[in-house]
Amino acid sequence: MHSFDELLKIFENRLNKENFSHEPKELYAPIDYTLALGGKRIRPVLTLMACDMFGGDINDALPQAIAIELFHNFTLIHDDIMDNAPIRRGKQTVYKKWSSNIAILSGDTLFALAYQYAQIADKSILANVLSVFNRTAIEVCEGQQYDLNFETRNDVSVEEYIHMIKLKTAVLFGASLKIGAIIGGANNEDADKLYNFALNIGLGFQLKDDLLDTYGDESIFGKKTGGDIISNKKTFLYLKALELADEENNRKLTSLFNNDSYSEDEKINSVKSIFSNLKIDEITEKEIDTYFEAGIIDLNSLDLKEDVKAELYDLAFKMIHRDV
Repeated sequence: MHSFDELLKIFENRLNKENFSHEPKELYAPIDYTLALGGKRIRPVLTLMACDMFGGDINDALPQAIAIELFHNFTLIHDDIMDNAPIRRGKQTVYKKWSSNIAILSGDTLFALAYQYAQIADKSILANVLSVFNRTAIEVCEGQQYDLNFETRNDVSVEEYIHMIKLKTAVLFGASLKIGAIIGGANNEDADKLYNFALNIGLGFQLKDDLLDTYGDESIFGKKTGGDIISNKKTFLYLKALELADEENNRKLTSLFNNDSYSEDEKINSVKSIFSNLKIDEITEKEIDTYFEAGIIDLNSLDLKEDVKAELYDLAFKMIHRDV
């Protein structure tokens, strides 16, 4: 079984050999720029890892790993437009560096390129691979629409939020593992168990993001915390606080998220004070642990040697218990 770092190196070497520099340069330069920004590459490595776990040839899964990474970056380009986000991975976002129109077209091209790579599979499994990929692409878009809908709603529930992040974030982790498992020769039951494992880890991963955005160590996190609060994001922390707060704090929280008259520091400090009084950080950590434990149950149910599952367990632990 290869380690995460070994698989990451294999993936990076293959991705660097791919040529995305074509004409017109205005369309393809943003693609090269986006892919060069890097990132953790967790999703494509999960595809290779799952294939490896079931004794498959990881070279057979490299096209799908690339497809997953291209699709993920397509979503980031479009998300940044919708979120008016000026910075991604410490650099200007594509729409800021070029324009919204170019970002839309480059993102669309990434989406099409992703399908070109996704279909490079043995005919015996191609329909199954594309079925997972297609369903996931639709679900991610559904999740993004829910996220947009929540911006103008004041009655979003915690359950609705969990469903949204499941679609927007967790299903792509699930697809990454399931597609790799299919290529590696896993049966349907085991492929589904890996998918369910990834859904739970993906939910915990996103909740950790929410937590770090408010409580992360800025010297480690690499940016000012409180971004979700400033942009009025209805995260798990905010929704759980509304659920638990008394009438006065409920009204204050709602006012803070619907009134632009507060300074950024005043808003962040006031919201964090309410969160801390309600122990929202502890509640969120417990929720994260619950999803992690649920995922590990699915992982442990796989009829594979423990050393084969160990690398995936370690990766999941790091995803959930990270500082950045």
